[in-house]
Amino acid sequence: MAAVVKYPGGTEDRHVITDVPPSHAPAPDAERLRLAQADSGEQDWRAWGPYLSERAWGTVREDYSEHGTAWDYFPHDHARSRAYRWSEDGMAGVCDDRQTFCFALALWNGRDPILKERMFGLGGDGGNHGEDAKEYWWYLDSTPTHSWMRWRYHYPQAAFPYDELVAVNALRGRDDTEYELVDTGIFDDDRYWAVTVDYAKASPTDMCIVVTVANRGDTDERLHVLPSLWFRNTWAWGLPGGDRVPRLVGSAAGDGVGARLVGEHWVLGQILLEGDGDPVPLLCDNDTNAERLWGLPGRSPYPKDGINDHVVNGAATVNPDREGTKGALHYVLDVPAGGHRQIRLRLTRTAPPPGGTPPPAADLAAGFDAVVWARRAEANRFFDGVIPAAATADEALVARQAIAGLMWGKQFYHFDVKRWLEGDPGSTPPAGRRHGRNSHWWHMTSFDVISMPDPWEYPWYAAWDLAFHCVSIARVDPGFAKSQVLLLLREWYLHPNGQIPAYEWAFGDVNPPVHAWAALKVFEIDGSRDHEFLARVMHKLLLNFTWWVNRKDTGGNNVFEGGFLGLDNVGPFDRSAALPVAGTLEQSDGTGWMAMYALNLLDIAVVLAEQDRTWVDTATKFFEHFAYIAAAAYDQGLWDDEDAFFYDVLRLADGSQVPLKVRSVVGLLPLAATTRLTARTLRRLPELGARLRWFLTHRPEYADVIGARRIGPDGRQQRLLTMVGPEKIVRLLARMLDTEEFLSEYGLRTLSRAHLDKPFAVTLGGQEFSVGYEPAESTSGLFGGNSNWRGPIWMPTNFLLISALRDYAAFFGDDLQVEYPTRSGVKRTLDEIADDLSTRLISLFTRDGWGRRPIYGAAQLFQTHPDWRDLISFPEYFHGDNGAGLGAWHQTGWTALVADLILTLRHRRGADPA
Repeated sequence: MAAVVKYPGGTEDRHVITDVPPSHAPAPDAERLRLAQADSGEQDWRAWGPYLSERAWGTVREDYSEHGTAWDYFPHDHARSRAYRWSEDGMAGVCDDRQTFCFALALWNGRDPILKERMFGLGGDGGNHGEDAKEYWWYLDSTPTHSWMRWRYHYPQAAFPYDELVAVNALRGRDDTEYELVDTGIFDDDRYWAVTVDYAKASPTDMCIVVTVANRGDTDERLHVLPSLWFRNTWAWGLPGGDRVPRLVGSAAGDGVGARLVGEHWVLGQILLEGDGDPVPLLCDNDTNAERLWGLPGRSPYPKDGINDHVVNGAATVNPDREGTKGALHYVLDVPAGGHRQIRLRLTRTAPPPGGTPPPAADLAAGFDAVVWARRAEANRFFDGVIPAAATADEALVARQAIAGLMWGKQFYHFDVKRWLEGDPGSTPPAGRRHGRNSHWWHMTSFDVISMPDPWEYPWYAAWDLAFHCVSIARVDPGFAKSQVLLLLREWYLHPNGQIPAYEWAFGDVNPPVHAWAALKVFEIDGSRDHEFLARVMHKLLLNFTWWVNRKDTGGNNVFEGGFLGLDNVGPFDRSAALPVAGTLEQSDGTGWMAMYALNLLDIAVVLAEQDRTWVDTATKFFEHFAYIAAAAYDQGLWDDEDAFFYDVLRLADGSQVPLKVRSVVGLLPLAATTRLTARTLRRLPELGARLRWFLTHRPEYADVIGARRIGPDGRQQRLLTMVGPEKIVRLLARMLDTEEFLSEYGLRTLSRAHLDKPFAVTLGGQEFSVGYEPAESTSGLFGGNSNWRGPIWMPTNFLLISALRDYAAFFGDDLQVEYPTRSGVKRTLDEIADDLSTRLISLFTRDGWGRRPIYGAAQLFQTHPDWRDLISFPEYFHGDNGAGLGAWHQTGWTALVADLILTLRHRRGADPA
């Protein structure tokens, strides 16, 4: 019999598995059982996953240059020939959580100058709008344990236009659009390969892999497919005791055994890659080709690019003895027009060290089919329990691919900063290195699987990105989400002074303090049970909060600086650089973030105090600190009562103030600083209630931020703590919900559209600085790279403001209604507004009445072609007027928050998807 299962992924939607015995039908909630086994340590189902980065070249870790020119020091052209020091990269790749071994796909269309082993793109010095991948691939599916995964790539059949992409983009400036692969015409007449890779785990260390290559063109074509297995190079750096080299051996098919690569490693044990058919094993070493790069002798006569040179040029650069540390099974597939071929592979850890005997033949037949069928069905069942039935089919497709992107974005990240600064034995780093980038972060060591913003454009963690990732991840894998929240607070990440590392380009940059907010969200999504998790987080966040108070409140007046705070060039000058005049920049977003931080810590302390009374004093402390910060925002002039908006204020050396009247998300973020204290909480924690009453009696000036009260849904009194009091919230929302300012058809813009006709300008130190509304990529290079917060829609700030609206709605209920949109004459509750804003953001990805997805703009191939239109990308940000996707195209980190919006909205609306 045949089982046909439908899943997202263009026209290759049907995968036929024959003769599946009924005994292999999936058990209910099998994926949740695997998660429980992983969390308990019973079986490590997360041990293998898609932890192989898509770009290790051009990263800070691999940059040993004098002046930190990462893109030049290790360019794409070196990647095929040069062994990486810290981590590996590949396409559709998997590895173990220590990256001992790596598996990935390589392709060759017979026309390219090199194998397609990794994605190509332009660095920050080559793209006219910053770094940009110039390929098309998608993450279609993944369960949280990676028991089932699917990946898709569209590979041109003509020679890949590397030189054309470089040359044309070099001629374009900031006012021009990016020149993309589709613009070259290489996909015309459907002359491309649709390559799909499916993974199904039979056990934590046994993967069944199906590679499907479909010829979309109208002529017969040949494709070389090279599933590759290799060991990360740990032996070439001269470290004491680190010179031991693992071993791969290849053999052709015969005697009932398929073609295979067998690896031996003293820790991993024995690992097998076996394939069906009759591919040719090719072996070389994962060592640098020093002769090609620098004209010097290398460690191996068959270096890292040996397989490339052999397949592309016929060179004798693979080991005739079929031994090495990098290998591939070389398939040559002739595929008729419109047809497809499949390869079956099995990747298995077969024995504990030291291995010893050859592994038995891998099951690539009925047992293989049963595993693939069962895992796919279990994945469908799992997501049926995650995505509400009320979601439309298109929303379910978007949510599932968003979650898939989050899962595929988990990467092994290895970086010993002290070792990197000092250099390896026998190497002498440039002198300036000890005082340059990250030199104050010598304590930090990373050897972890981390959720990355984007495995190609951002193949390194970013602190505030990661916090948002965890909220969405918690929807499917709370255990991993909690581990990620805790990770950057661990001793080997958190700076001794309490600062959380920002990202590898500058660990000392300042990201918004959203870790406490994320910890609360994850705690709640997980059922509000894991008090130990909250306590562990709280202990470290106390250190971090103290760092903020000591380092970013230079005037000691409870208003905060912080620099760019993740928002790049949202202001008239670079907020992370030296000011153009002597003084201090007091920031509305910095102060709003810290008010929110204090309330988040208050909320955590309240939860913990109900289990352990020793936390009551901490709750009282953060109640007071919030009051000081919130009131100071008004006392120090951040709030402009005439404009009903918060602005940054430049406090000059003579004590005078210069308000920087830019209406941007900087002035909206104080809305996020809000929480409620219920009668139940105040009754159970009488010390907190007493302190609140004392403040209202003896410090009446704080009444605006702590004094609002009303009867809650339970008939009992509740208190509202908020940086934006009841009288001011309506006025501020009138700005935010105005279509001529922040409200667009697709969400909230970062900068008010009012600045299109009236740019803000200020003269400081004899120089004029200005900010004007730009809905897409900014023409300013002020911050460096692409200044993209000057108008476009960003998912994380939208998500925070929607969450704030729901918090206010929980306090005001249906009693508070505001015009929505402003001047429409229609009044809605705050929950209704939050629902509508969520719908606008979701509509960026879903098909409209004409069947088009706004994220794809005018790109007809993506909008109308049946093989492309349901493959969802997750852009970094969106055009402020038409919703077209911009920036990085695989930012399924915080942009995956769209999945959370879909889940929340459809749970709220039940069966009504309208």
